[in-house]
Amino acid sequence: QVQLVESGGGSVQPGESLRLSCAASGIAVRWVTMSWYRQRPGKEREIVAFINAGRTIDYPSAVKGRFTISRDDAQNPVYLQMNDLRPDDTAVYYCNSRGSSTHWGQGTQVSVSP
Repeated sequence: QVQLVESGGGSVQPGESLRLSCAASGIAVRWVTMSWYRQRPGKEREIVAFINAGRTIDYPSAVKGRFTISRDDAQNPVYLQMNDLRPDDTAVYYCNSRGSSTHWGQGTQVSVSP
Protein backbone atom coordinates (compact mmCIF):
# COMPACT_ATOMS: atom_id res chain seq x y z
CA GLN A 1 0.00 0.00 0.00
CA VAL A 2 1.36 3.37 -1.01
CA GLN A 3 1.54 6.08 1.63
CA LEU A 4 2.77 9.63 1.25
CA VAL A 5 3.20 11.72 4.39
CA GLU A 6 4.15 15.39 4.16
CA SER A 7 5.84 17.37 6.92
CA GLY A 8 7.70 20.62 7.37
CA GLY A 9 4.95 23.17 6.92
CA GLY A 10 4.50 26.11 9.22
CA SER A 11 4.09 29.85 9.56
CA VAL A 12 6.88 32.13 8.37
CA GLN A 13 7.44 35.74 7.40
CA PRO A 14 7.99 36.93 3.82
CA GLY A 15 11.52 36.23 2.62
CA GLU A 16 12.03 33.24 4.90
CA SER A 17 12.48 29.61 3.87
CA LEU A 18 10.90 26.24 4.57
CA ARG A 19 11.76 22.72 3.54
CA LEU A 20 8.92 20.29 3.05
CA SER A 21 9.45 16.54 3.18
CA CYS A 22 7.40 13.74 1.70
CA ALA A 23 8.00 10.35 3.27
CA ALA A 24 7.02 7.71 0.73
CA SER A 25 6.34 4.07 1.52
CA GLY A 26 5.15 1.33 -0.78
CA ILE A 27 6.90 2.85 -3.80
CA ALA A 28 10.42 3.62 -4.90
CA VAL A 29 10.44 7.34 -5.68
CA ARG A 30 13.26 6.96 -8.20
CA TRP A 31 11.00 4.92 -10.51
CA VAL A 32 7.96 7.22 -10.61
CA THR A 33 7.17 10.87 -11.14
CA MET A 34 7.03 12.71 -7.84
CA SER A 35 5.39 16.11 -7.69
CA TRP A 36 4.49 18.83 -5.25
CA TYR A 37 1.18 20.59 -5.64
CA ARG A 38 -0.43 23.36 -3.66
CA GLN A 39 -3.92 24.64 -3.15
CA ARG A 40 -4.16 28.29 -2.26
CA PRO A 41 -7.29 29.64 -0.54
CA GLY A 42 -10.15 29.89 -3.01
CA LYS A 43 -8.09 28.46 -5.89
CA GLU A 44 -7.67 25.14 -7.64
CA ARG A 45 -4.83 22.77 -6.87
CA GLU A 46 -1.75 23.56 -8.98
CA ILE A 47 1.58 21.88 -9.55
CA VAL A 48 4.68 23.63 -8.21
CA ALA A 49 7.42 21.09 -9.01
CA PHE A 50 8.04 17.63 -10.38
CA ILE A 51 10.91 15.21 -10.76
CA ASN A 52 10.58 12.10 -12.90
CA ALA A 53 12.47 8.83 -13.06
CA GLY A 54 14.98 10.32 -15.47
CA ARG A 55 15.55 13.22 -13.04
CA THR A 56 13.91 15.71 -15.34
CA ILE A 57 12.75 18.61 -13.16
CA ASP A 58 10.51 21.54 -13.91
CA TYR A 59 8.64 24.33 -12.16
CA PRO A 60 5.99 26.86 -13.13
CA SER A 61 7.21 30.42 -13.55
CA ALA A 62 5.58 31.51 -10.28
CA VAL A 63 8.10 29.52 -8.22
CA LYS A 64 11.05 28.97 -10.58
CA GLY A 65 14.27 30.16 -8.99
CA ARG A 66 12.78 30.04 -5.48
CA PHE A 67 11.65 26.40 -5.08
CA THR A 68 13.81 23.31 -5.52
CA ILE A 69 12.60 19.72 -5.63
CA SER A 70 14.95 16.88 -4.80
CA ARG A 71 14.81 13.26 -3.82
CA ASP A 72 16.95 10.87 -1.83
CA ASP A 73 17.02 7.61 -3.76
CA ALA A 74 18.61 5.76 -0.85
CA GLN A 75 16.22 6.94 1.89
CA ASN A 76 13.16 7.51 -0.34
CA PRO A 77 11.94 10.96 0.76
CA VAL A 78 11.20 13.79 -1.63
CA TYR A 79 11.89 17.37 -0.60
CA LEU A 80 10.70 20.80 -1.60
CA GLN A 81 13.04 23.60 -0.58
CA MET A 82 11.15 26.89 -0.65
CA ASN A 83 13.13 30.13 -0.43
CA ASP A 84 12.10 33.77 -0.49
CA LEU A 85 8.56 32.86 0.48
CA ARG A 86 5.81 35.32 -0.31
CA PRO A 87 2.29 35.76 1.09
CA ASP A 88 0.97 34.40 -2.21
CA ASP A 89 2.71 31.09 -1.43
CA THR A 90 0.29 30.51 1.44
CA ALA A 91 -1.37 27.18 0.69
CA VAL A 92 -1.76 23.55 1.61
CA TYR A 93 1.09 21.69 -0.07
CA TYR A 94 0.58 18.11 -1.26
CA CYS A 95 2.95 15.36 -2.30
CA ASN A 96 1.91 13.31 -5.34
CA SER A 97 3.27 10.16 -6.93
CA ARG A 98 2.38 9.02 -10.42
CA GLY A 99 3.38 5.64 -11.77
CA SER A 100 0.99 2.86 -12.65
CA SER A 101 -1.37 4.57 -10.18
CA THR A 102 -1.63 8.01 -8.61
CA HIS A 103 -1.39 8.77 -4.91
CA TRP A 104 -1.67 11.85 -2.71
CA GLY A 105 -0.53 12.78 0.74
CA GLN A 106 -2.75 14.50 3.28
CA GLY A 107 -1.10 17.90 2.83
CA THR A 108 0.83 20.30 5.01
CA GLN A 109 -0.10 23.94 5.64
CA VAL A 110 2.30 26.74 4.73
CA SER A 111 1.39 30.25 5.85
CA VAL A 112 3.41 33.32 4.89
CA SER A 113 2.50 36.62 6.48
CA PRO A 114 4.27 39.69 7.97
